[in-house]
Amino acid sequence: MPACRPALSASAVLLISALALAGCTSAAGPSADRAPSGGVGTSPLQNPDGTKPGLAPISSAEDLKTARDLIATVRTAAAGPKDGYDRDQFGPAWTDNVDGVALAHNKCDTRNDLLARDGRSVEHKDGSACTVTAMTIYDPYTGKYVQWSKQQASRIQIDHVMPLSYDWQMGAAKWDKAKRVQIANDPLNLVPADGPQNASKGDSGPAEWLPANTSIRCSYVVRFAQVSLKYQLPVTEADKKAMLQQCGG
Repeated sequence: MPACRPALSASAVLLISALALAGCTSAAGPSADRAPSGGVGTSPLQNPDGTKPGLAPISSAEDLKTARDLIATVRTAAAGPKDGYDRDQFGPAWTDNVDGVALAHNKCDTRNDLLARDGRSVEHKDGSACTVTAMTIYDPYTGKYVQWSKQQASRIQIDHVMPLSYDWQMGAAKWDKAKRVQIANDPLNLVPADGPQNASKGDSGPAEWLPANTSIRCSYVVRFAQVSLKYQLPVTEADKKAMLQQCGG
């Protein structure tokens, strides 16, 4: 016969009961508010096309060096004028009709693609495989989980990591419309994030704005660098200096 599992002592039973009454969560599931130690998501170094969820911290010495080496290859230039910038210059918001980026032409708009990419326990509108109506999502910019529903849509917004106005000033003003539509809908440049955090960012670069969650600041600037390199857009000298500093440079 197999050995029997030893009986729990009376003190162990009382401890387990107390923990259950206190509302402790298991190691397998997130708390309703803070993320587990180390955060969740994917390191941008392992997510070069932006199809994997979230932003995970970059912390090892080797990865921090890789991050600095990547940022070092980003070109710098002075920002050009904002004259002529308009969101419409980058095409209809969240269009699925865009070439050359991941998740396009899948019969689902970019916003819903990104919510589904990063959300957990995702619920969809009845009869739709696209429209997200509710989910749990980890916001990397604050380090908190958010119970989101479409009734409070603005609580989670889709951040353009490299803001469209910034793109315009750094060279996108000279692009054709198709390329501007690409960068506006490329999942590499998009992170679902806390609404107030996104609003506070505006069109700032890393020298002027960084996420409140300090643990993912290096990841954030690496993603900024990845977008810069993919679209051959420079950043300002101040922004590049700030980017290197966030990764220990």
